[in-house]
Amino acid sequence: MLSREDNDLLTLTGLGTAMGGLLRRYWMPVLLSSELPEPDCPPKKVKVLGEDLLAFRDTTGKVGLVEPVCPHRGANLYYGRNENCGLRCVFHGWKFDTTGQCVDLPTAPPDSPYKERIRIKAYRTQEWGDYIWAYMGDEAEAPPLPMMAFALVPPTHRYVSKKWQDCNWLQCVEGAVDTAHFSFLHMILGTEEMDEKAAVERLKHAALGAQAVRNDRFRWVRDDPMPKFSVEEFASGLVLGAARAADGEDLYWRITHFLSPNHALAPSAFPGENYHGQTFVPVSDTSCWIYTYTWNPDRPLTAEEIAMAKGGHTVHAAVDEHYVPLRNIRNDYLIDREDQKHNSFTGIQGVSEQDAAIQDSQGPIADRTREHLGATDIGVVRTRRVLLQQVRDSMSGVAPKALSHPEAYAVHSGGWVAHRSKPLDEVMVERFGDAEGRGTRPPTG
Repeated sequence: MLSREDNDLLTLTGLGTAMGGLLRRYWMPVLLSSELPEPDCPPKKVKVLGEDLLAFRDTTGKVGLVEPVCPHRGANLYYGRNENCGLRCVFHGWKFDTTGQCVDLPTAPPDSPYKERIRIKAYRTQEWGDYIWAYMGDEAEAPPLPMMAFALVPPTHRYVSKKWQDCNWLQCVEGAVDTAHFSFLHMILGTEEMDEKAAVERLKHAALGAQAVRNDRFRWVRDDPMPKFSVEEFASGLVLGAARAADGEDLYWRITHFLSPNHALAPSAFPGENYHGQTFVPVSDTSCWIYTYTWNPDRPLTAEEIAMAKGGHTVHAAVDEHYVPLRNIRNDYLIDREDQKHNSFTGIQGVSEQDAAIQDSQGPIADRTREHLGATDIGVVRTRRVLLQQVRDSMSGVAPKALSHPEAYAVHSGGWVAHRSKPLDEVMVERFGDAEGRGTRPPTG
C-alpha cells in the first residue's frame, strides 16, 4: 500500500503539483492530427493537465495550442475566426498567431507598438505519428520527441485512435503494466470444448490475439494465473517480463514496457503479429484521454485489421463522435450477465472496455492506502517506484534521464516461449534480436 502523501504525489497533476510538473517536462499527445483536418479549420477545445486550452491549425498547416482567453476583455477565442495565419477574436478583432503573439490589433493606431507587448500563453507543438504532441514545460528545457516505435513506421503500417476514460490516469497505467490480470479479466470461457476455428473466432477480439489457440497461449494464460515477474530498468523506463508455465520445460513469457512517464506497450505480439501500445494523458485528476496505437514494422495493416481496431479490438475501443466509448461507466459497460455466466469472465465486450470497467470501478482516484499487494503486483510496485523517484528528483531540479534518451523509446513488447532456465535478458535477445535485449529497432520509414 501507499501512504496518503505518496498517493497524492502520484495522482494529482494540475498546475503547481509535483506530478503535474514532472509530466510537463515530457512531450505528450493532446489530439489526433485528424481532429484538425485542414488549414484554417475550426479550432478545437483541449483540456490537459487541468488546463483549458485551444488548438488551431493555421493557414500554413502549423498547429497552435494556446490559452483561449483574449487578453483584451476576456472573450473566449474558441468563437474566433481562424484566418490568414492567426486566430482572430470576434469581439474586437485582436489576432494571435500559433506562438501566442498578437499580430493584429485593429483597435489601436496602425503605427502603435502596443500589439508587440500583447501575448497569450502558448505551448510548443509537433505532429508525430498521426498525433499532435505538446510540450508544456520550460521552453529552455524542451527535450526531443520520444522515438516511439509506432511513429517510426510509415503511416500505412499503423492505426491510431483515442478514447475517454472516467478515472485518474495512474489507474490506467497500472492496469497496463499488470499483465497478471489476463488470466481473469480478459478470459474467454468454454473454448476448450470448441474446434480450433470456432475458438479462434471467439478469441478474435481478445488481448491474446487470434493465434492464441493455435500456439496454446490462451491455455497457458488460463492455466497459470500466477506468473513470475522479472523487472529491469533501462534508459526510458522498465522492461516487465511475466513468465507462465508452458509445456514441458518451457515458459511462456509476456513482455511489456513501461515508458516514462505515461506510455505502456502490450505484451501479446509474437513475431509477424501487430504490436499495440497506449499513452495515458490526464485531463483532470479524475479523467484522462488514452491514446491507442497499433503498428506492424514489417508490412501495412490490412483493411480487416483497421476495421477491427475501429470496431474495438485489443487496446482500441468502439467510440462515438466525441471519442467516448460506447460501453462506459454511464451504461455499466453494457454488461451482459448471461454472457458472463457462459462465455466471458466479465460479460463485457472488448478488452479495452473490460480494462476501463475495472479501472473506473476503483473510484475517480484509487485509494492505495487500503491495498494488500501480492507477488504478481511487482510490476505495479516498480512502476510507482520509478515515478515517485522521478517526481522527487524533478522537485530537486534533477531531470529524468529518459529526457536525454529519446532513442530508448523505440522498443517493441511481445510474447515468446523459452526454456525455463533462461532469464529475462536472454529471452529478450531471442525474441527481439538485439544485443542489449531491449527490443530496439531502427526506423523502417
